Amino acid sequence: MGKRIFAWLGAMLFLGAACFMGCKHQPQPIVPNGNFPPRVAAILLNKCAISGCHNAASHQNADGLLLDTWEHLFQGGNNGAAVIAYSPMYSPLLYVTNTDSSLGFVRLPTMPYSTPDRVMPHLSKAEYEVLHDWIAQGAPDAGGNIPFASNPDTRQKIYLTMTGNDIMGVIDAQSKMVMRYFPIGANPVDIESAHDVCFSNSGQYGYVIFYAGNYIQKIDANTDHVISQVDMSGVTGPSGSKWSILLNDPASDTAIAATNWLGFGGFSVINADAMAVDYYVGGLSFSNPHGIESNPSFDTFFIASQYGNVVYRYCNSPKSYKTIPIKGSSTTYTSAPGTPDPHQLQMLPDYSKFYVSCENSNEVRVVDAHSCAVLDSIPVGIYPQEFAICESKHWMFVTCMYDSSAGVLPGRKGSVYVIDYTTDKVVHILYGDFYEPHDVCVDEQDGLVYVCSTNLDGTAHHASPGGKPGWYTVYDLNTLQPDPRRFEVLVDPYAIANRY
Repeated sequence: MGKRIFAWLGAMLFLGAACFMGCKHQPQPIVPNGNFPPRVAAILLNKCAISGCHNAASHQNADGLLLDTWEHLFQGGNNGAAVIAYSPMYSPLLYVTNTDSSLGFVRLPTMPYSTPDRVMPHLSKAEYEVLHDWIAQGAPDAGGNIPFASNPDTRQKIYLTMTGNDIMGVIDAQSKMVMRYFPIGANPVDIESAHDVCFSNSGQYGYVIFYAGNYIQKIDANTDHVISQVDMSGVTGPSGSKWSILLNDPASDTAIAATNWLGFGGFSVINADAMAVDYYVGGLSFSNPHGIESNPSFDTFFIASQYGNVVYRYCNSPKSYKTIPIKGSSTTYTSAPGTPDPHQLQMLPDYSKFYVSCENSNEVRVVDAHSCAVLDSIPVGIYPQEFAICESKHWMFVTCMYDSSAGVLPGRKGSVYVIDYTTDKVVHILYGDFYEPHDVCVDEQDGLVYVCSTNLDGTAHHASPGGKPGWYTVYDLNTLQPDPRRFEVLVDPYAIANRY
């Protein structure tokens, strides 16, 4: 027994000594040049991260943007990301350091900013081009590491369509910053107005649809590039197309559905592996079809007719068709005073009922998914649009695009209603830093809610290529408190979806 105790004490003393030696404070190596490449460091550290500007002591009064290290740069500022890797055209740092519109977009006031006590010359053309070329090459650190490039197959990302630019924005969920922009659309000249984005269940592929284009495109979510597309122009016939809303098969990654928003429109089911049309249903049966939901087996679809008073129910096997009046008994297909004008649908996770945002009557209608009976009406704000579900809290978020926030946040427009879908009661109303918020996305993995403001009719503190920037606002899912930052993006951020 004594030998065992002695051996045990010896082992503990050895481990304690090892722990002490291993845990004692080790001086951290100083990274030269703030971990920027030398030529970039010479500009940012000597002309930007200086007293009164973007250094540790004064950056909170300089848009909250700290530029003393590469790592701090990619934490962004009060208005979101300053540099987007591989995107010099859409990196705000270049907007404010450029004085020559022939080189790129110019935003005033020009930085470095001079004061009466300190005159700072603007960047030379050569200095601007150093920053431009560095960003075009991915804005690497001194060791060649590209921001947000690690763990591409598991990184949680949020995707945001910039309808006014035909650009997809990619948000890193951990930092909440835009990490990438990449082009979408098949027409290199005309704006095709990306209208919706959705993701496969595996999170490996995204899909984007265009209101003013004929293609549906498939995105590799690891590389953030369009990898294939399907031409829908031969599907709809002479009536043409205005592709509107996407829906992925809830049981697999093999199919998606899309609505064609025309007076005599329809919807299509597409093989997502081959990116080929399985079938299209259209013609006189569907008037301005917009929102779409399905049953679990993806062979019965509910489709909102955006004007009037109808939701369609279409079963593909065996084929059947039904119109569901959602307010009274009229099957009106045109907008008029008193018509609800159903916009979007949201199915519950158990497929027992679905919800209809009624943009003309400012309510959400509740419909039994089996009997098609209307169960309830929930009053909400003005012009309700898109939904997002939070299963862990049994909440459903709905954006109300033109709701007034007077008396709460003057100068803002829009709200987000939070409905408990177990009771069908409104439990919260968010009046945030919104201006015409269109879409909402719940990231349960990181406990966040994203709301994108289109800002089409509002004013902007800043400018961006193509016009007034929109922005997204981020809320904590547990407290429903907003991140104080306004994350500015490009023109008309319209649809938003999370990868996982």
